[in-house]
Amino acid sequence: MTTLLDRFLHYVSFDTQSRAHARQVPSTEGQWQLARALQKELTELGLKDVTLSEHCCVMATLPANVDYPTPVIGFISHVDTSPDFSGKHVNPQIVENYRGGDIALGIGEEILSPVMFPILHQLIGHTLITTDGKTLLGADDKAGVAEIMTAVAQLAQSDIPHGEIRIAFTPDEEVGRGTEHFDVAAFGADWAYTIDGSGLGEFQFENFNAASVTVKIMGNNVHPGTAKGVMVNALDLAMRFHAEVPATEKPQFTSGYEGFYHLHGIKGSVERAELSYIVRDFDRDSFETRKQKLIDIARRVGKGLNPDCYIDVTVEDSYYNMREIVEAHPHSIELALQAMRNCGVEPDVKPIRGGTDGAWLSFKGLPCPNIFTGGYNYHGKHEFASLDIMQKTVEVIIDIARLAAVKK
Repeated sequence: MTTLLDRFLHYVSFDTQSRAHARQVPSTEGQWQLARALQKELTELGLKDVTLSEHCCVMATLPANVDYPTPVIGFISHVDTSPDFSGKHVNPQIVENYRGGDIALGIGEEILSPVMFPILHQLIGHTLITTDGKTLLGADDKAGVAEIMTAVAQLAQSDIPHGEIRIAFTPDEEVGRGTEHFDVAAFGADWAYTIDGSGLGEFQFENFNAASVTVKIMGNNVHPGTAKGVMVNALDLAMRFHAEVPATEKPQFTSGYEGFYHLHGIKGSVERAELSYIVRDFDRDSFETRKQKLIDIARRVGKGLNPDCYIDVTVEDSYYNMREIVEAHPHSIELALQAMRNCGVEPDVKPIRGGTDGAWLSFKGLPCPNIFTGGYNYHGKHEFASLDIMQKTVEVIIDIARLAAVKK
């Protein structure tokens, strides 16, 4: 029988690193390779309606084994890994019964240390899966893929009562295009869960409202020896602009429900400059206020400029807080939290200080909270996963399926 660990190690062997700014979806060929492998495995497990779309979304159905009406629930994970670090030739290490202290990665040039990552202190006795220090691991989100596949396999081979269950694996989540071509109507679930969280018990049904803001500044460049009254230095204007952004409302000074402005790119010359920001806030009104503040700063800094010089602000909303959608479907929250408690897991309900495919799907009509996977330190060489927590996720998925089929 294929185990959870077997599946995970198999899936991380596929190089599915996505690529930003690619025109096509999926952005890389490796995602197709894993999607086809999952399509084949789902078919062999006996699932029905197994499909692979032209944009690399795998869907499948585990038919109900009860003869009374139940809601249709879904479980979703993404197959791609982050562009931030190499996902090629992943060589996992298995650390059984972790006893604490540093873990040498590969030949020991890199270490996974509880000094830098204190969460390790809470994982004594766990079986850990680490990298060899040369790549990321891919637990984000192949841990979720492995957990869904293992749970579905166990449900298919057991007599645990459950209604119809829909499964989906999506591409390009890491580059913000994971649900761009997701057919919610074809998926046909009443609600779903993304299996894409982190630590034990983590459950999320709210996330940032998010926007990208581009500030383009046009100056006027002349020889500095004759610049008086003529030169307009776009770089000076850029510095003045950023100086007016609230200094303490930046990612490094915020946590919990606090929003922020984040300058993540700057380029330019005397002639022209460009600032790239992301704006985040959980509250929709505060979110709108933050976007307006940047527009107001541009007006102040640009006041009195020569007509040929200007500061232009472009705001593009990225996603919204799924709480306003999911809260209208409290059963999707209550069911997951009860399943966790039934499996001996204390729920850790917290907001996502970022985005999720679940946010996009919620606003497309599919309420979609997020559940833990047991992976940590995503997007880099120190990424690792706890097999013990991964197994708990499998148990939670199975119990959600069981609870959804309980007669009212």
